Amino acid sequence: MSQGIFRRKPVEQIATEHEGELSRSLGLWQLTAIGIGGIIGAGIFALAGAVAHETAGPAVLVSFLIAGIASAAAAFSYAEFAGMIPKAGSAYTYGYAVLGEIVGWFIGWDLLLEYTAIVAVVAIGISGYFGFLVGQLGVNVPAWMLGAPGTGPGHVVDLFAMVLCLLIAYLLNLGISSAARFETFVVGLKVAVVLLVIIVGFFYINTANYTPFFPFGVSGAITGAATVFFAVFGYDAMSTAAEESKDAQRHMPKAIIYSLAVSMVLYVLATLVLTGMQNYKQIDPESGFSSAFASVGLSGLASLIAVGAIIGILTVMFTFMLGVTRVWFAMSRDGLLPGWFAKLHPVRRVPSRVTWIVGVASGLIAGFLPIREAAELTNIGILLAFVVVCVAVIVLRYRRPDLPRSFRTPGMPFVPALGVAFSIWLITFLTPLTWLRFAIWFLIGLIVYFAYSRRHSVLAEGGPPDVMPG
Repeated sequence: MSQGIFRRKPVEQIATEHEGELSRSLGLWQLTAIGIGGIIGAGIFALAGAVAHETAGPAVLVSFLIAGIASAAAAFSYAEFAGMIPKAGSAYTYGYAVLGEIVGWFIGWDLLLEYTAIVAVVAIGISGYFGFLVGQLGVNVPAWMLGAPGTGPGHVVDLFAMVLCLLIAYLLNLGISSAARFETFVVGLKVAVVLLVIIVGFFYINTANYTPFFPFGVSGAITGAATVFFAVFGYDAMSTAAEESKDAQRHMPKAIIYSLAVSMVLYVLATLVLTGMQNYKQIDPESGFSSAFASVGLSGLASLIAVGAIIGILTVMFTFMLGVTRVWFAMSRDGLLPGWFAKLHPVRRVPSRVTWIVGVASGLIAGFLPIREAAELTNIGILLAFVVVCVAVIVLRYRRPDLPRSFRTPGMPFVPALGVAFSIWLITFLTPLTWLRFAIWFLIGLIVYFAYSRRHSVLAEGGPPDVMPG
């Protein structure tokens, strides 16, 4: 049994099989835009203000730097794999190739829930921003159109969030070229809004607001890093599109590094402006930039920021729905889930069935769960995926040093080991309820694997066994 559940596909086989199934049409800048779209979202428009006000003060800048460095450790590992195994599936595929089928299965199974829940959480967040914006404009929206995210018993069906999920599913079903053009355009608008905030806000900085820089101590900045870490991933979901890249071995590693680098520069500059414009004690934890600009008499720009927040967070939905559908597609193609899900649209060459299922599932979560309950379904799976990818890149570097790599993780093995350590540390911050939900989903996955996946795996049905040394 142990040989069966830990069987592995040779990397060479994964890199060459299934060529031509998905449409290879994404260029370097489209991939980078998808990555930026997944990274820059609520973190810059809401989370930065909350951490500055409650946890780190002006040292929120340090929080983002620490989180960025830790995230980069995992990003380098993803970049090495993306250039070596340019296939759909990301962490699932990498874990399958190096650590065995059972490890790949559980990472893939976990990401199906996590990515879907992230799409739902973001949809609820956008609905909240939209409700606030139309309220500011004096427009009355019927209660049945907009839910009341996070209000517990008073929560009603959030129809707006449900429609958003179906809209993203529709865009992805138009074909990866059309969907990526939309994503690139919207990401451009988002970056323009962030740059406008930084440039205008720079002229209203009062350096006295930076003192004290560590009002909560250095420990506050470190604790803040644990919170904002969830704002600096997204490249992991983007890497699931490797099989749709025109030249994945060259472009994917660059896109991962570029998207994280651009996002970190914008995050650091934005937090510098935010804490310079307004004393951290006065920053609104829910709408930091809006309150900061209103405090200096720029209320009109505050409304523009709200619009930018809506646009910016919309791209996060796109990136993570793209990610979950490609992971599901890869698992189905490998036989671990029914092959029916891997059916591609005959013309657009996208997994239409899976995309609509995810659109409906995320819509139901967004429509009927308050944002806090939906958010509790996220986080742990992505951190475990980081651990698996960082461990796998170390193992494969020493097991198969001969494999051609278009990008090599620097500082081996210390850099990926840092990614492992930081991810495990962050996991310790998760609530007991998060662990309970994870354990239930893990148990369901265990049943599905041994009842179906292990027997229907492509490797179990006659695929070539793993013959890699070690």
